[in-house]
Amino acid sequence: MDRRSFIHVGGLAAGAALLTRGLAHAQERPEQAAGQPAGARIAGAGNQPAVVTPNGSTLPWRVVDGVKVGHLIAEPIQHELAPGLKTEAWGYNGSTPGPTIEAVEGDRLRIYVTNRLPEPTSVHWHGLVLPNGMDGVSGLNQRPIPPGETYVYEFVVRYPGTYMYHSHFDEMTQIALGGVGMFIVHPKKPRGPRVDRDFVLMTHEWLIRPGARRPDPNAMSDFNVLTFNGKAFPATAPLVVGRGERVRVRLGNLGPMDHHPIHLHGLSFQVTATDGGYVPASAQYPETTVLVPVGSTRVIEFVPEEPGDWAVHCHMTHHVMMQMGHGLPNMVGADTRTLDRRMRRVMPDYMTMGTTGMGGMGEMPMPIPPNSLPMKGGDGPFSYIDMGGMFTVLKVREEPGKADPNGWYTHPVGTVAGPAAAEKMRADGIDPSARK
Repeated sequence: MDRRSFIHVGGLAAGAALLTRGLAHAQERPEQAAGQPAGARIAGAGNQPAVVTPNGSTLPWRVVDGVKVGHLIAEPIQHELAPGLKTEAWGYNGSTPGPTIEAVEGDRLRIYVTNRLPEPTSVHWHGLVLPNGMDGVSGLNQRPIPPGETYVYEFVVRYPGTYMYHSHFDEMTQIALGGVGMFIVHPKKPRGPRVDRDFVLMTHEWLIRPGARRPDPNAMSDFNVLTFNGKAFPATAPLVVGRGERVRVRLGNLGPMDHHPIHLHGLSFQVTATDGGYVPASAQYPETTVLVPVGSTRVIEFVPEEPGDWAVHCHMTHHVMMQMGHGLPNMVGADTRTLDRRMRRVMPDYMTMGTTGMGGMGEMPMPIPPNSLPMKGGDGPFSYIDMGGMFTVLKVREEPGKADPNGWYTHPVGTVAGPAAAEKMRADGIDPSARK
């Protein structure tokens, strides 16, 4: 693979006002409770922690006559997927995915949706049981929201669970460009073991050709940027947890086409819920990889035993490669010496790439088109991590409240794999030159 081909594809009144405002905010923001990690917000009964959306936000509520009132704005946005890769997407409230909606079973919600897109839109509350006229399917359940207009949705969240929301007008375009978000309903009564931390990760896939700024909503394959919560590694925020804590991770997939087998290193977990409801304890079993189908959510819970920096990623290997070109010839093992010699007559700096594999491509200081990250990963504590895309890090620490989320784990002496000593190999009967 030559460089050009790679790049191409590749006072009192004031006091009273402040007091009133403070009381209103006290209604809007859950407080921290005893026994929770420092800074944790409480969202429901049984000291249930509020969800954390890494790289994202939570929709704020204003309580009016007992109704939780929120506002979503569907709009074009400038979104940075990773440092050096910006895109013109569509989202909610300035981000994709939009803010996580978080409520408690039995809440009455009133959600205003303002349309600032160049075409009509609507919002479907994916997985929720609600009145038919609030389901958000344009033409079937409501008129589409014209550009510049605001519609209102009002319903009671009757069942706890992990759900999603998304556009239901011109879905192929609006969902592909980022019109999606997560919707969490906590149980009114505690259910199952109490967790210490609760995270949301929403997957998405994009086709962004090198040098382009607009994702291609017509794509059905060859997606080349894969994200968690709208970010590709190394821009993905880590999940910092404590050793021995019980952790819940809610995974959602509203990407256009692909299922994602999400794999966690260093532990096993149980799938405790789907978007259809809770999985009975008798039906749960241990896994290290969970398949998150298109249009579905999966909830996993685990208690990490080993401290360290543990990879979390989609196990479809092309989903952890940034702007990988998929229409290239296979050069692995090809003898290109004659080709290289002839090509250098007209291009002195010519080099054929990929003959010994693709590792290390991200570190090569070669020119690339603006606003592109072909084959890029990120720096790690030992060397360059040659994975990007749908990849993040679970950082298990003894004291997570004091841990630097950007810092790497300090390994105890003697616990890191390294070069084997010749005398040790001889003692163990290992001859690296022997052929089996």
